[in-house]
Formats: sequence, structure tokens, C-alpha cells
Amino acid sequence: MEDTPLRPGQHDEVARSVQYERSPGDDQPWTHVAEPLQPGFRVNQVRRVVRELLETALFILLIFFIVRGMVQNFKIEGSSMEPTMHSGQYILVNKLVYFHFDLNAPLRLMPGQEDLPQRIIYPFHQPRRGDIVVFEYPNDVAKDYIKRVIGLPGDSVEIRDGKVFVNGQELAQPYLGGASTYCMINSACQTGPLVVPEGHLFVMGDNRANSSDSREWGPLAFERVVGKAWFVYYPLSEWGLVPHYDYASLADAHQPPAELAFEP
Repeated sequence: MEDTPLRPGQHDEVARSVQYERSPGDDQPWTHVAEPLQPGFRVNQVRRVVRELLETALFILLIFFIVRGMVQNFKIEGSSMEPTMHSGQYILVNKLVYFHFDLNAPLRLMPGQEDLPQRIIYPFHQPRRGDIVVFEYPNDVAKDYIKRVIGLPGDSVEIRDGKVFVNGQELAQPYLGGASTYCMINSACQTGPLVVPEGHLFVMGDNRANSSDSREWGPLAFERVVGKAWFVYYPLSEWGLVPHYDYASLADAHQPPAELAFEP
């Protein structure tokens, strides 16, 4: 008898099914013919690998930007902070410690509130006297400078007889190694006490004879401050925390406005 002809499409079904080359016998094992891979299987595998690689790359970038937003590395160039810090040192700068925001910023989006004044809040603390800070040079923001905070907003800073006075009190500065402080020629500090404006700092390098600082170009705006010099990581012989000095005698001489800073 002749074989029954296959229905249309039945040949394809048979081709896709598991086939055997011969019938099983007592002395012959089953011979299995594997089903061929679907055409899109390899493409899907490649797509899955590419997707996983992209997700990993995006995750690494996200972590990088988060860390970069909190800590940044800098190289010290120049001798303006001698003898405290030296040219060629690599440091980490804590950018998170001076994090701040304007409490009234969302309110200014409301109709009629465009002229609402700023209320700047520092969840941790604003820069303090004695902090060594990295900032954008006011006359060229492409350059980063490093100096020490001497005066806070509202402080009266005066330089006379080679000494520094803040709010009428002489500033103890053992980190200078006995060096004197003088004003630059034709600078504002030569005319008498200088009151630091709100939202600004008075900064100076520890190498007073070789430092471009607030004596030359005036008070530094808060928004120019990048962060607080925190850690020296190279050279390894100088590895450790950046030294900080507290002016205990001035602790109560001036308190910043409550809206400018608070600590949890």
C-alpha cells in the first residue's frame, strides 16, 4: 500500500518534531536528531549580554558621580600654604560637609513670591575659622586655590604691626612659625578693619609672604567654595588628615545668623 500523502503544513510539523533515524532494537540505541536552534535564539542571547553590560556601566557611572559629589581629589601646586601643606601633595576634599540649600527656592516659584530673599541652610555646618578650604579663584574660576578661613560673615578683620586681629582680638596663629602678616600694597586692608560681608569669607594662605588671598582680591563668596581639605593621600610619607586649628579665644566672639547655619 502506498504511503498516505501528508496534509499541507504537516511536513513542516514533522520536520520540527524529534525524529529518529531507525527504530529501536534490542541491540541498537535510540539515535536522536536534535531540533535546530531557532533563528532568533542567538540574537536574543547577544541582546541580553549587551543589556547587562550597559546596566553595569550605568551603575558604575552612577556610583562614580555620587562619590564625586561628596569627595574630590586635588593636587596642591605652589607654596602658598607652607609650612602646613606642600606643593605636590595630593589631597581629598570633603564637598559634603558644606552642603547647603535655599529654603525659599521652592517658594519663589509661586506667583508673587519672585523677590523672596534667600534662606540658606547648612545641614552640617558652614565654613569655620581655621578650616583649610579649596575654592574657585574669584578672578579666574577655572583655577582652584587652597587657603585658610580667617574671618566669617560679620567679622571685623584687621592687620596691623604684622599681626591679625579678628573682632578686636589678636589671632593666635602657631601654624605660621612666627612669620608676620602684612597687607598688600594698595589693598583694602591697609585702610583699617575690614568687615566681612554676609555670604563671604576672609581667607589667607599660611605662607603670608607668598599668597594671593583676601588681602589682595577681597572676601571670598560662599558659592565659590568647593569643600574642606580633608585628607592627604600622597606622598605616602605625609599620609593622614589635613591639620585643623580652632581659634578657641574667638569661639563666642561672633555667631553666624541662625538662618545661615545649624547643626543637627
